Amino acid sequence: MLPALRLSTANDAPLRPDGSHVLYWMTAARRTTHSYALDHALARARELGKPLVVLEALRCDYPWASDRFHAFVLAGMRDNAARFARARIAYHPYIEPAVGAGKGLLAALAADACLVVGDEFPCFFLPRMMAAAAARLPVRFERVDGNGIIPLRANPRTFTTANSFRRHLFKIVQPFLDEHPLADPLARNDLPTLEIPADVLRRWPRADEALLRGDLAALARLPIDHSVAPCGEGGSVAAERLLTAHIHEHLQRYDEDRNSPSKPVTSGLSPHLHFGHIGAHTMFRALTGPHVVRKKPAKAPARGDRAAFWGVRPEAEGFADQLITWRELGYNMCFHRPDDYDQYDSLPGWARATLAAHAGDPRKPLYTLDQLAAAKTYDELWNAAQRQLVHDGVIHNYLRMLWGKKILEWSPSPQAALAAMIELNNRYALDGRNPNSYNGIFWVLGRYDRAWGPERPIFGKIRYMSSDNTARKVRVREYIARHAA
Repeated sequence: MLPALRLSTANDAPLRPDGSHVLYWMTAARRTTHSYALDHALARARELGKPLVVLEALRCDYPWASDRFHAFVLAGMRDNAARFARARIAYHPYIEPAVGAGKGLLAALAADACLVVGDEFPCFFLPRMMAAAAARLPVRFERVDGNGIIPLRANPRTFTTANSFRRHLFKIVQPFLDEHPLADPLARNDLPTLEIPADVLRRWPRADEALLRGDLAALARLPIDHSVAPCGEGGSVAAERLLTAHIHEHLQRYDEDRNSPSKPVTSGLSPHLHFGHIGAHTMFRALTGPHVVRKKPAKAPARGDRAAFWGVRPEAEGFADQLITWRELGYNMCFHRPDDYDQYDSLPGWARATLAAHAGDPRKPLYTLDQLAAAKTYDELWNAAQRQLVHDGVIHNYLRMLWGKKILEWSPSPQAALAAMIELNNRYALDGRNPNSYNGIFWVLGRYDRAWGPERPIFGKIRYMSSDNTARKVRVREYIARHAA
């Protein structure tokens, strides 16, 4: 049964029990396992005795649309198509071939539906798209929050530090650790079947096999950015494989080596979390298997520190803290501040004050956005990080912080630095356009941080990082060589 905090109604239209089917509009939880939205859609279909129809569509005019992001999503559609076919559930993967071509598809599939179920996601253009669609639908539209371990509505306010969020989590988290979506909701499908209407298929045909393979020639026909090439392997199958490798091969070294760019112990799952090819519940349940952890969290630390918070081994504590505390802190910001989570004025007052006090400080050199994108700076380590972003769609977690700090140093103003970070991250990063990635960008400028001394030019009291200091803390020579020009 879906926890009440995870369900909200997006419009005032009625439920129609005499409709022909239940429609699930899959936009954020793009998977068939551990999905509260899919669970709810299936439960509603069983309750009404109707078939389930699943629509997973991809526009061509979303901001920063490119071969990279399209190919990653298409790999997920390929996996979903196979799983829904085995379960005998009508699934419609649609790729918009031209701007506006998909207009009317949702309405056509909802025209005779009992209700529509959709994913709730608090970031990027999705909330606006959902609200606009809900207002036009003639039938009830129910949104399901499957974003994290903690429902968005369980956190009553915006938290300004990770420590304060941890203290809040400890008070409320235990019931949510005992709740989880079904591991395989399609294992038992007793619903009647329904074919997608022929007139819908003629006007909005399913993605063909070439597109689902991410074929470059097929992608080339779409009006998206072809200069950002595909990278990484999308889809739930790849995500599950990465998770297994991380748990069994990397986790034992995670706490010790996660900040080392020369030692690959990070999970690589952030892009899959962003596109919904895997969920936080899948990862947490894998992390909390009997070979890794105790079930219940340990006693809450007095200051909200992460050490021993979850009652697991140190390497698992660090990973759980990233998965829940830091990731869901970003979702908390986007949910409670939907209008300005990505705006400069959302920074804490002390950060804006110290950056303003140093706005007139000399900045030399200054680099243009094109120079930054092309990794044409004097700094070899920064250039390597930017090349990794351009070619691999990710930056090593620790170096992403340095990447942002140097952009602040090389930009004419902190506002320009923020704009450059958002543009570069959202253009190239597979996990960009996500609450967690906005978290990282704004952390560079003081969000969730505190004032640091000594006060420095340009940075003021913002935490300072340099490539020289980074090279003294972690080994970077191999990383630089790996991502050479």
